[in-house]
Amino acid sequence: MDKYKLFSLLLILPQICSLTSCNKSNINSDYVAYFGGEVTNPSSPYVLFCKNNEVIDTIALKDDNTFFKKFDSLTPGLYSFKNEPEYQYVYFDKNDSIMVHINSKDFDESIIFCGRGDEKNNFLMDMYLRNDNDKNHIFNIFEYDVSKFEKNIDSTHKKDIQFYNTKKEQIKWNEEFDIVAKSALNFHYYSKKEIYPYVHKMRTGIDITDDLPKNFYAFRKDIDFNNPTLSEYAPFVTYLSYMLNNIGSIKYHNHLSEVDLALKTNINKLKIADTLIKNKKVKNIILNNIAFSYLMEDQNMVNNQTFLDTYRKFSTDKSKKNEINIIGNAIQLLKPGKSLPQINLVNLDGKSQNSKDIISNHKTVIFFWTSKANSHLVAVHKKINTFKLKYPQYNFVGININDDQKKWSENLIDFNFAGTKQFRTNNLEELKAKWAITKVHRTIILDANGLISNAFTNIFDVNFEKELK
Repeated sequence: MDKYKLFSLLLILPQICSLTSCNKSNINSDYVAYFGGEVTNPSSPYVLFCKNNEVIDTIALKDDNTFFKKFDSLTPGLYSFKNEPEYQYVYFDKNDSIMVHINSKDFDESIIFCGRGDEKNNFLMDMYLRNDNDKNHIFNIFEYDVSKFEKNIDSTHKKDIQFYNTKKEQIKWNEEFDIVAKSALNFHYYSKKEIYPYVHKMRTGIDITDDLPKNFYAFRKDIDFNNPTLSEYAPFVTYLSYMLNNIGSIKYHNHLSEVDLALKTNINKLKIADTLIKNKKVKNIILNNIAFSYLMEDQNMVNNQTFLDTYRKFSTDKSKKNEINIIGNAIQLLKPGKSLPQINLVNLDGKSQNSKDIISNHKTVIFFWTSKANSHLVAVHKKINTFKLKYPQYNFVGININDDQKKWSENLIDFNFAGTKQFRTNNLEELKAKWAITKVHRTIILDANGLISNAFTNIFDVNFEKELK
């Protein structure tokens, strides 16, 4: 963070903290807690306060973009807050009164907490930013031999341990928070070790698996895979995904096709997760994570059904809100030769328009973009401009996700996407439930009758043009 930003925040923080009379000495015997702050450049008119991926409260922003909420009873633990689409974590101990400053244009880097409970949360943000900065500087280390690789990541981790120990001594947090603090410290480090052999092989062509020291994954034995405190904590869930990818991979598969290997590998991951994780809540989250990744990559319909049958055998989440069942059902609607399910889109005038009206009687390529992924935004439109010249028989339709009407319109002007039909969705749940869209890289190809040719392709795939008949 540069000096000007820091100075500006230091000016703002006293105003935020004075929004309430809460202070660090105001300790009650009940579980009353307070959460509030200010959102500069808000991307939505409210802050969502969440626990376990469920919205506990929708806190509206006032005219001055501040917000405040008193909770009559708030169970200590890890929560998250969102000014959509961005989110971050906040940890509450009993009677904490936490205020936060957020700038949605620089979301993570802008966050500073104050009030009772601020020191723990500022530690978590510091660890998040340290890990995030490390991610931006480790691109080449996965090419190192194992000795040099370990030396590099151990050096960084040693500095993080020193930072953790210093803060723990200063803040004197309790054992419950220490579970989260150690996770923030360790799981980024563990993740690097889990992905090392795969990224190394991808970068160098060398399979280093058999050369790894016997104690390379010794840390696994100390991990509590069933701790519900961490079930929604991204560093923990991400680590488990990497680990299951690692131990669930199938080494010898010359007799299997690529799609059958993907099926066998991911069913193997489901079985390992079922054996390893006994806590139902944690297990369901990890099973969903495996299923989500698989269903978005492999679209062999027979294999999908086999996979979903296995998933449903292990998962105890039978709710109508189960995202995997929603996506699984959507995938069944997107088979080649079927009509693309109709959804409502928004045009430049802000009026609703049915998707059927924009794709009839033309071969069509539908692609997706958002200003939140700027490099993709530019790259996908460059591709589209090239394809428009080579394949004039196709309609090319861009659908914006995540941006509001104003931001979307500004982007269309700034980037001058002339000749491409452009719409946006203001209902991501409908897009997910009907088109199984969960990420921006998907592309859908329709024939001249509006029937699906391929609903699960990617415009950046080297074989994409072969699909444009």
